[in-house]
Amino acid sequence: MKKILLSWSGGKDSAWSLHVLRNLDSFRDNYEVGGLLTTLNEQFGRVAIHGFREELLELQASAADLPLWKVPLPFPCSNQEYEVRMAAVCGRAVRDGFAGIAFGDLFLEDIRAYREEKLAGTGLEPVFPIWGIPTDALAREMLTAGVKARVTCVDPRKVPADFAGREWDAEFLRQLPAGVDLCGENGEFHTFTYSGPMFRHEIEVRVGELVERDGFCYADLLSE
Repeated sequence: MKKILLSWSGGKDSAWSLHVLRNLDSFRDNYEVGGLLTTLNEQFGRVAIHGFREELLELQASAADLPLWKVPLPFPCSNQEYEVRMAAVCGRAVRDGFAGIAFGDLFLEDIRAYREEKLAGTGLEPVFPIWGIPTDALAREMLTAGVKARVTCVDPRKVPADFAGREWDAEFLRQLPAGVDLCGENGEFHTFTYSGPMFRHEIEVRVGELVERDGFCYADLLSE
């Protein structure tokens, strides 16, 4: 049994990856998730890209019954600095007996190739538990299984700005503009998962302020 970290954005895809790793025989029999690896904007105390508060990340980790491996990143953060900090985390993971890192990537070949390249020679195996699943089928499978998520960020060039803060549900999927991936894999939107089979209990959240920052529209989620 290999102990692995899961790259955790807090969104539905990483949450579903945790569920798959724990429940699908081909993964459960070979891997044990021992921690959630998350990058944080150290200036604002928010999860990188998805933009939700660090305290909500803590609630997710508690609900998943897993420790957090936080990687603070400066803002702005160069790719060089990002790679230096991630290399340090990889070194720590190997020293602590981890054998791999799992990622919730779906179909972007360049992203997968980048991860494989950076882990090559580190002693950590890249694992992709939901890779290649058609995203329309995947979205509906997640919803059927009880995954609940809020949209934390949208790219207004692809998705209407007022979609930020909405529930990621069947109605949301029906109303997405043509050509937008139902899982937002091309960066059209990002989510915060607050309930599902990967958690011991639901996380109570409400939508706060809506803001536009760096060309993206964010919904600030608050814990109840």
